[in-house]
Amino acid sequence: MLKKIIVVLSTLVLFTSLSNADKLADIKKSGILTAGVKYDFKPFGFTNEKGKVVGFDIDLLEYIAKDLGVKIKFQPVTSKTRIPLVLGGQIDIAAASMTHKVKRDDTIDFTISYFFDGQSILAKKDCKAKEAKDFEGKRVGVIQGATSGENFKKLVPKAKIVSFQEYPQAVMALKRGKIDAITTDLVWCTTQANDSKGTLKVVGNTISFEPYGMGIAENESNLRDAVNFSIQKSVKDGTYTKLYNKWFGKNPDTLPELWP
Repeated sequence: MLKKIIVVLSTLVLFTSLSNADKLADIKKSGILTAGVKYDFKPFGFTNEKGKVVGFDIDLLEYIAKDLGVKIKFQPVTSKTRIPLVLGGQIDIAAASMTHKVKRDDTIDFTISYFFDGQSILAKKDCKAKEAKDFEGKRVGVIQGATSGENFKKLVPKAKIVSFQEYPQAVMALKRGKIDAITTDLVWCTTQANDSKGTLKVVGNTISFEPYGMGIAENESNLRDAVNFSIQKSVKDGTYTKLYNKWFGKNPDTLPELWP
């Protein structure tokens, strides 16, 4: 009987400690916000010529960390690893071109949408295709962990989807003719086309709506609220538009939502 009581009490203590867990409090106690970002997704997160990670996500996260009164530590993630690293607690937040989708919300929580994009297609300059359906039977590169392959396959069932772990591998395969195109978000495709000096181009219109959210562990409402408030503060004080201009060369067409 005594053993049963001890087990029950131990379970209650464990449950209470877990229910009282507060990642925001832990972050403020440690003084560090650990953020997962991409190091290969220009202009959101990428390594510059000096070996430093920079980009829109980087600048916005630095603003959020400063608003929370903590320092920030960046950790590289990919489309495949970003959610597992949030779940495993290795990172506190993931800002990595992650579309907020219903099925992902079953696993982690999301902040408000902080960027709005759409899925597009990147191909070589001599590509004759005009739209997604022209890639029937063609080899189309996608990134593991992203939803772009699934989206494209629904639209073009006969396309041959080729998966890559990271974006540089896909770009190299495209340039060498091993694949016919890459499908992913429009801003990235446009940036790659601009940086290619005319060797690559964007094909057709966007084929989906991709609202980006920052991912955090489930049931961490204090952290989620704090990040949401920081994002909204950046909009109100003009920082968001300033950063948007810095990285995209124009004012945003759509701003993150503001709560009264």
